[in-house]
Amino acid sequence: MMATTPAPLVVLAAGGTGGHVFPAEALACEMIARGAALMLFTDRRGDAYGGTLGGLDSRTIRAGGIAGMGAGARVRSLADLAFGFAQAWRLLKRLAPRAVVGFGGYASVPTVLAAGVGGINTVIHEQNAVLGRANRVLANRVGRIATSFAEVAAVPAKARGKVVRTGMPVRPAFAQALHRAYAPPAADAPVHLLVLGGSQGARVLGEVVPAAIERLDPGLRRRLVISQQCRPEGLAAAEAVYRRLEVTVDLAPFFDDVPDRLAAAHLVIARAGASTVAELTAVGRPAILVPYPFAIDDHQSANARAAAAGGAAWVVAQDAFDADALAAQLSGLFADPGRLAAAADAARAAGAPDAARRLADLVAEMAGGLPGRAAMTPGTDGPDLGSAEGKGQR
Repeated sequence: MMATTPAPLVVLAAGGTGGHVFPAEALACEMIARGAALMLFTDRRGDAYGGTLGGLDSRTIRAGGIAGMGAGARVRSLADLAFGFAQAWRLLKRLAPRAVVGFGGYASVPTVLAAGVGGINTVIHEQNAVLGRANRVLANRVGRIATSFAEVAAVPAKARGKVVRTGMPVRPAFAQALHRAYAPPAADAPVHLLVLGGSQGARVLGEVVPAAIERLDPGLRRRLVISQQCRPEGLAAAEAVYRRLEVTVDLAPFFDDVPDRLAAAHLVIARAGASTVAELTAVGRPAILVPYPFAIDDHQSANARAAAAGGAAWVVAQDAFDADALAAQLSGLFADPGRLAAAADAARAAGAPDAARRLADLVAEMAGGLPGRAAMTPGTDGPDLGSAEGKGQR
């Protein structure tokens, strides 16, 4: 009886927020389909993961951030990072993976550093249009830097030759939504508005959007069908406004069917996190983006500007986001379906719905011996970016 050759092992290093976890989930699905064995190195929050990541064999690695901390907290975090490095070093030496892929956030730093020191092939993925602090620590020490956007700020000069644009992998649940074409709102027909503010809903969206809807022409208001994420503490107030206005609305702190709601939307109002922008462009939906202004390096503003540059979105700074201005903007957009359709086309053209495949190709190339497609040369957008598939024209 012939011995079975074990599947090649790839380690994913991810933890923290959804922006880091979602692309890891998408890559995991693609790599498993190709026959790779996967293991997840994560932080203490990894126990909460569901989906494919939740089903992986995982190891908890100690980690700590250093940005924005005082001297004492920074010393403790550096000690955690050193301890995590030692943990990862011992595990990687025993496991001998073909490659380690980091997804940003300080949860990935000890593992990717240990892999580099141990001579293991390394790839990091940057979700935002500004290289994150953790990825900046790693940039000069890894083999490749996969990016979501064509232009990414803060990449160290010595690391620019390692950059490959793969795009931002979207969650597998969006697969069906990718094929639903955009149909602008018809005269006197329902108008679907989707308001997303992250899993907990943004407070400013919960306050401003209902007030703006109140200022709309009653005829337009009667046509609206609104799905809005709203923070739990703001839900009752928003619901009272909509009930008084007799607007058709579905309010919740969290939607578990965002792909369907996104595909049905004529317009989206949202923050500008990397996952949100990737989903908007993959599905091809126009958006008003209100970047979270207090993020380190203001990366959401960079994400939003990148989407707006190609005509896919309109950017409104939070300090300019008020009810009167939003009401005027909504009235203008819904009165001009052609403008919405053009933005939807621009969004789809900017998207990379096959980003998980491209990232898997890059990992396969770095690892050697994994099932893969075309090699991806640093400094390029990877294979097929100019094709209909690469631009989401399906």
